[in-house]
Amino acid sequence: MTYEDLKIEYITGWHTWNVRSVLSHVHMPDGFALNLALKEYREGHYLKETLVGRFPNEYGREPAETAFPGVHAFDDSYTEMSFTWCDMEIKVESAIWEDELFLMITPLKLQRQAPMLVLEGGFLWGRPGYVERTKDGLSAHSAAKEHTVYTSGHFAEDNNIPVQTAFLSITLDGPTAFRTGGPCDLSHVRRVIDTCRKRHTELTERFGEMRDLYEAMESALSWDTVYDAKNDRVISPVSRLWSISSGGYVLFCWDNFFAGFMAVLGSRELAYSNLREILNEQTKDGFVPNFAYATGQCSADRSQPPVGSAMLLEVYRIYREKWIVEEMYDGLLAWNRWFETHRMNESGALCYGSERIPVRYGNYWETEGVHAAFGAALESGLDNSPMYDDIPFDEETHRLKLEDVGLTGLYILDCRSLIELARVIGREKDIAGLQDRLLRARRGLEHLWDEESGFYYNRRTDTGAFSRRISPTNFYALFSPDVTPQRQRRIAEHYYDPEEFYGEWMLPSIARNDPAFPDQNYWRGRIWAPLNFLVYLALTGTSLSNVQHDLARKSAALFRKEWTEHRHVHENYSAITGEGCDSANSDKFYHWGALLCVIAMADAGYIRDLGRPLTE
Repeated sequence: MTYEDLKIEYITGWHTWNVRSVLSHVHMPDGFALNLALKEYREGHYLKETLVGRFPNEYGREPAETAFPGVHAFDDSYTEMSFTWCDMEIKVESAIWEDELFLMITPLKLQRQAPMLVLEGGFLWGRPGYVERTKDGLSAHSAAKEHTVYTSGHFAEDNNIPVQTAFLSITLDGPTAFRTGGPCDLSHVRRVIDTCRKRHTELTERFGEMRDLYEAMESALSWDTVYDAKNDRVISPVSRLWSISSGGYVLFCWDNFFAGFMAVLGSRELAYSNLREILNEQTKDGFVPNFAYATGQCSADRSQPPVGSAMLLEVYRIYREKWIVEEMYDGLLAWNRWFETHRMNESGALCYGSERIPVRYGNYWETEGVHAAFGAALESGLDNSPMYDDIPFDEETHRLKLEDVGLTGLYILDCRSLIELARVIGREKDIAGLQDRLLRARRGLEHLWDEESGFYYNRRTDTGAFSRRISPTNFYALFSPDVTPQRQRRIAEHYYDPEEFYGEWMLPSIARNDPAFPDQNYWRGRIWAPLNFLVYLALTGTSLSNVQHDLARKSAALFRKEWTEHRHVHENYSAITGEGCDSANSDKFYHWGALLCVIAMADAGYIRDLGRPLTE
């Protein structure tokens, strides 16, 4: 098999892949879409597109909906989404049966006058075809497939509905159903949806007490997965809100490698798609860029933490398919070599950086900070971390004057993972070079050990002094096999120190005794799931099982708080209150928040041998 073969198989049937609305269902590959919309009659507002996590609009604009994502099977066989809007509450369920779509819309709370439910039909992404209204419903015509759409409701007319395509309008005064392919009987649609819901429930029961965490992770990834027509691919951008504001999609480097790994328990196709497509953004210079937008903009000056080979290794551990390793290996190896050439100091330790490139016409992130300290800090993925405050930038090496424990630890992980992958596909000729780079990075990391404090610290290259501003990235030193059990125990003391990291909600992105911790602004003190996950992954190679279990327990508690209360999967969380909604720059449905679920599931044994060598 090849990745192109997989895409042909995967990009078929009904999916929620229209980035503009979670209440849009599109049939692939012909692109016929059905979008649910709503018109209310108290003030005449029209809800054309529904999204998760939208913030309230300014006064005078259309009121914002509040969506509550429910179950979303990876294969789209069953989905559930509820939303409130204009003092109404609506529940929408979908099911797929023999390539036909079934929709059930259930009003839970309505205004005094029932709203108009609108089903818009059309072809997305310039796909050829047309839709017409018939006496029974909608009829869609294309060279690939004919679709018929029926409803259990009674047609109602309103010539002021703002739609420019064929549609069905029904007074929503009770449960209403739609289906493709045949007459629509409400009770029949309900039975199909109940059957599909039950099947999905039975599949998730294998996760026992972790079932809610699996369903949340599946929901986060599935609702954030979209189709990119420009490149004919399925991807999981971090959230739909980010994608819409970026021209249709935005891919971030380590975010999407994590997305590939998170999908591994439920969708081989989505796992491979996310891993392969973020690597496809690799620049001609050999690195995977920090970001790539649908507008064509990307970060040509900087990369992000090199977690790609480690995530591919974890996916291979589950599926054991060599072909995906063979397709990705050379790109990941080139990235590894780029980090050695562009980010490794003579000591062997690595520094984040930003290359000198021509200034483009692009957006803020393409221009501000290029070949400067800010761009180098962005390469860390920890954009405004206090660790990089006032660190000088070396214009000759294009790096921060700070040897970084976190980057050096992740580079060690990258080398170790690539050595394993090289053995899987018989690329022994590359192993000597990888082992040489691994040894250099290990020596560089030892240069960052402080015996007195029993911890690995970032070190200034201009003064030689340790930087005492610490974050969870300092624990990435545990990726090195040179960290002895005695040192591991000393490092654990910093984990349990309430002045540094320990507390009810953890891990904070900067130590609690750091002057920036009270800011709780983005990477200045808030909790980020990828930091917890990478620390947990580093712990899997140590004797610190007590720390592993504690971090897993706290990660699950943190995630469940916002998921249970609001159905949110946050970009980041307060390290003081455990909340995500307290910050305007914490996206409410950002899929990497579900890495907190992965930690707990791995600790409970549902992800076997996480972080361990393939052969010991």
